[in-house]
Amino acid sequence: MEEAASDRRGHLRAPIELKVEYKKLNTFFADYTKNISKGGTFIKTDKPLPVGTEFLFRLQIPKIDSPVEIRGEVVWVNEENNLAHPEVGQLGMGIRFIYQDDAQRGDFEKMVENLMRESLGDHLYRKLMQKDEPPGETSPA
Repeated sequence: MEEAASDRRGHLRAPIELKVEYKKLNTFFADYTKNISKGGTFIKTDKPLPVGTEFLFRLQIPKIDSPVEIRGEVVWVNEENNLAHPEVGQLGMGIRFIYQDDAQRGDFEKMVENLMRESLGDHLYRKLMQKDEPPGETSPA
């Protein structure tokens, strides 16, 4: 009986929280746009978490007063002598965002889009995100 209790304690885990700070808004945009199709980001670190680890992380983004909290899962890692994605050129981990629902996904994506438009201007934002020009602003054929 005592052994069973010990086994159960061995499986209990404290939730992992990471704080990721972006000193420059363009660094956040670069990470976000590189990974937007995958719904995640890349965190540069010499000590990545194991693939499959789920955690809550806080993104401290310039121009936003309080950190943005979002769940994530490590989907790949670049470690010394084991590069899952050598084209990235850095050690770290690829993170997939885990949204509670479509509303949370929409809110997060809208926040990022608004920040990008505000910082980059609408024209550069549209070009970077490969968005169509709004009606009335298309170039003549």
